[in-house]
Amino acid sequence: MEKTNFWLQKPTDLKFLVVDDEAPVREALKEYLEGAGYTCEVAANGKEALQKISSDGPFTIIITDIVMPEMDGLSLIREVKKNWPEIDLIAVTGHAKNIKYIDVIKAGASDFIRKPFDLDELEAKITRLLKERKLREQLRAMTIRDPLTGIFNRRFFEEKLPEECHRAWRQNYPLHLVMFDIDHFKQYNDSYGHQAGDELLRRFANIILSSTRRYVDLPFRYGGDEFALLIPHCNTPSVCKVVSRILNRYQAEGFEPTTLSAGIARFVRHEEALLSKDVDDLIFRADEALYEAKKRGGNRLVIDPKTKKL
Repeated sequence: MEKTNFWLQKPTDLKFLVVDDEAPVREALKEYLEGAGYTCEVAANGKEALQKISSDGPFTIIITDIVMPEMDGLSLIREVKKNWPEIDLIAVTGHAKNIKYIDVIKAGASDFIRKPFDLDELEAKITRLLKERKLREQLRAMTIRDPLTGIFNRRFFEEKLPEECHRAWRQNYPLHLVMFDIDHFKQYNDSYGHQAGDELLRRFANIILSSTRRYVDLPFRYGGDEFALLIPHCNTPSVCKVVSRILNRYQAEGFEPTTLSAGIARFVRHEEALLSKDVDDLIFRADEALYEAKKRGGNRLVIDPKTKKL
């Protein structure tokens, strides 16, 4: 069987976990997957697998035996789908007469394979899972991306912001929210037309992307000509440098008569309050700072007063 398609389609960040109480089986599968360039770890039972997922995850695909000591495969599958629903699982068993396919699928496995199996059969199942994962990612991207600019949309902002605030609080690092607004955008639209206005928005989104850290900083189209940017792991002076760079690059594009205003606020956690209240407070303070920047004539950044005191 031709192997090329399977190995060339893999993303570089795929990570497998093989769970089997038979050492020769798990080591053979580990060798097979690593030989293909994947990262692969092993566990002897469900209990050990859960520990590895918690400490060494995230994993992309778990290949697990069903009959194992301490915690069997069905119990493992249920726990994984409950706590890490994005992980796909392939169940393996040598006791096919005692295990019903429907039970394995109901537990949450994506597929089922009987021992003994050949690697071509396993390869086919993994190939199908990878194609399904890619399709799910494409569908997901359609719901979280702004179709005009390609950056994240307001819906994803509202989903992601509480997660990022909680992570920053738990791991004790700074998180800043920057709100941008394009000054005189309506005048630009009226003068040059909506197609030119759309092109301006696309180019501004590219300025944000080229001025920030890929996969770290998160840009969003907040609505209309408003944009938001989440910057973790940076102190306020460093954030101001990033925002100033964005303002300067926008100015250099020559989109007269438009200019750019920005408001900056740092997340503050009050442990006696609900997290949602502190998230709302962050948005409010960034908005107020943006409003102040526009009130002063635009084409500037303003730092929220509470942020200045931190």
